[in-house]
Amino acid sequence: MAYEVLTAFFLEAGFLGVMLFGMNKVGKKLHFAATAMVALGTLVSATWILSVNSWMHTPVGFEMGANGQFLPGPSWWDIVFNPSFPYRLLHTVTASYLTVALVVGGVGAWHLMKDRTNIHARKMFSMAMWMAALVAPTQIFVGDMHGLNTLEHQPAKVMAMEGHFDSHPEGAPLILFGIPNSAEKRIDYALEIPKASSLILKHDHDAPMAGLDTIPDENEPPVGIVFWSFRIMISIGFAMLGLGAWSVLARMRGKLYDWTLLHRAALIMAPSGFVAVIAGWITTEVGRQPFVIYGLMRTADAASPLDAPAVAASLLAFVLVYFAVFGVGVWYIMRLMAKVPHAGELDAKHGDTGPIRTAGITPGPTQNPGGKETLPTEAPVEKEPV
Repeated sequence: MAYEVLTAFFLEAGFLGVMLFGMNKVGKKLHFAATAMVALGTLVSATWILSVNSWMHTPVGFEMGANGQFLPGPSWWDIVFNPSFPYRLLHTVTASYLTVALVVGGVGAWHLMKDRTNIHARKMFSMAMWMAALVAPTQIFVGDMHGLNTLEHQPAKVMAMEGHFDSHPEGAPLILFGIPNSAEKRIDYALEIPKASSLILKHDHDAPMAGLDTIPDENEPPVGIVFWSFRIMISIGFAMLGLGAWSVLARMRGKLYDWTLLHRAALIMAPSGFVAVIAGWITTEVGRQPFVIYGLMRTADAASPLDAPAVAASLLAFVLVYFAVFGVGVWYIMRLMAKVPHAGELDAKHGDTGPIRTAGITPGPTQNPGGKETLPTEAPVEKEPV
């Protein structure tokens, strides 16, 4: 985590203020560079954090000290590039990009529902829908690869995700929905597709699949939580895929900016990426239980020897600080999203439409503001009345 602070945190913190508040204070090239640095910093930050987290799922390259500590082995790179790291990094980063695209698409759709002629809202919506159409199927493919990696290294987690309490020697069904009954070791009211789980996970519909009956009860993850969080993530993922396909159809018919139902769907889907990401992390982390370092250290054994008041005080401090920072951030971002994208800012381009004040006259919203010679190059100066 020290590498994350040194290589990413300072990079993000140094340029974030320029990106958020420097649009009218620095040149466009410097503002773009600051934005690129923030993006790079977040990517580097995610890389180090996910490397650490992935090692806890697939621990390799370590040695056990005399006092039971986990010590680095001959090569740090074995630890950094552990077996699940590439898949988890790609899956998480792709999810982040898709989440942001849906937020941008939702904001663009909101403004298009108010004014379909707004070229800036059109650009937002078009770019976001391209992202959804291209990245959603990519994310599903990456997620499938991650699932196969998880099956290899953490089979109990996949058993809980699939709801397979029993082994299936001749092909396992894909349980779409049902109610996990951990006490009776079964899925009640299961709606399933015969042998589809073996086809997806083993690429053979007759491939045998082990179940939780092969895992000691004390090593089983909480099936109910993992089962449902996984289905929430998958359902939202396919809803994103559907939205992207719908946008492609609308684009092909020249109706991308005219179909109100599509805009409403994009608006509804705007926060869905956050829900999917949270559901995915619940699946990953709860599915690792009862271990904090998979197969080596149980969560109960990793608890620090601190008194409850000390833990409560630090937790309360974190909650208060993070809620304050997060609340201010959300408030500021919501204000930005509520502003109508409009033409007429400084350095407007020829062909932009929208109200521009020229010689004290405000043209109608559908009029062209004119050629370059009529566009303002600097902020207008208000004259005092004579």
